[in-house]
Amino acid sequence: MRRMLTTAIALAAIPMLASCSLESGGSAAPSDHKVVLVTHDSFAYTKTLFEQFKKDTGITIEVHAAGDAGALTNQLVLTKANPIGDLAFGIDNTFATRALNEGVFAPYTSPQASKGPQRYDVDASHRLTAIDLGDVCLNYDVRRFENGPKTFEDLTDPKYASQLVVEDPQTSSPGLAFLLATIAHFGENGWQPYWSKLKAGGMKVVSGWEEAYSQDFSGSSGKGPKAIVVSYASSPSAELGKDGKPRTAAMLDTCFRQVEYAGVLQGAKNPEDAKKVLDFLLSPRFQADVPGQMYVYPSLQGVALPKEWQQAAPLPANPITMPGDRIQQGRDGWIRQWRSLVQG
Repeated sequence: MRRMLTTAIALAAIPMLASCSLESGGSAAPSDHKVVLVTHDSFAYTKTLFEQFKKDTGITIEVHAAGDAGALTNQLVLTKANPIGDLAFGIDNTFATRALNEGVFAPYTSPQASKGPQRYDVDASHRLTAIDLGDVCLNYDVRRFENGPKTFEDLTDPKYASQLVVEDPQTSSPGLAFLLATIAHFGENGWQPYWSKLKAGGMKVVSGWEEAYSQDFSGSSGKGPKAIVVSYASSPSAELGKDGKPRTAAMLDTCFRQVEYAGVLQGAKNPEDAKKVLDFLLSPRFQADVPGQMYVYPSLQGVALPKEWQQAAPLPANPITMPGDRIQQGRDGWIRQWRSLVQG
């Protein structure tokens, strides 16, 4: 999912959940062990958390970034016979069924999974565990529009021509989430005419969220040429001006629920330590770090959110959703149709 790579918001200290070995009364591992965590480019965390985890367990977490969630999924599938890591984080519900059907992950049920993550289960054997969630929504720069767009249909108004930048659903999980949202909203017979209108209106397509938000969108720096972008419902909380008001707004009627998962890779060199790292990703202390670092909601219940979120980042009450089996059945065909329509 993707994210606002800003300075972490200070949160109240919450005791970190001990690793499995510490829970059983043992001591930290006497020698270093390494777990390679394969993730997407937008993964962010407070480094001291990983340092403390190493002190407590003797396990070093080596982060390997592999592009956006789509590229991450593709790489894990292509290397499943010889995994490039021990644990993966960042595959979301738009790509989860593909990874599961390809046998990328091994079963593992974390002790923390029953404290919130189970609400987002996609697999009975728990090969994937929900770590965070957010909603992919269209965002607009409130300084550019006195009365900004609110719905999908509004974007076809000529006054918003050439103002939209979206991510490519072939390579970007927010881009795919937006495509799925339009399919769910307009139906099988209506989404392609809608995209044709967006294309005719000067829509720009880029490879991923970082490029769309940081380079093309006017909200984050005020220098980008586009005033409307596919981002997240939580993004406005990172856009507060000196007056305390957000400089951007999310179009809540366009939001698609996105859940990010982690799982131990099948054939991992160090699966036992990888399980401990997954437990750590669900610990109260790491989960409390998630909003300030990646601007998504923690999956663990009872985690306090930054006050800025209460003001500018409400979790949409009725986000658009789509069953995983429908995504699996339709995803590749929809992407092919989108590519022919938009890039052909």
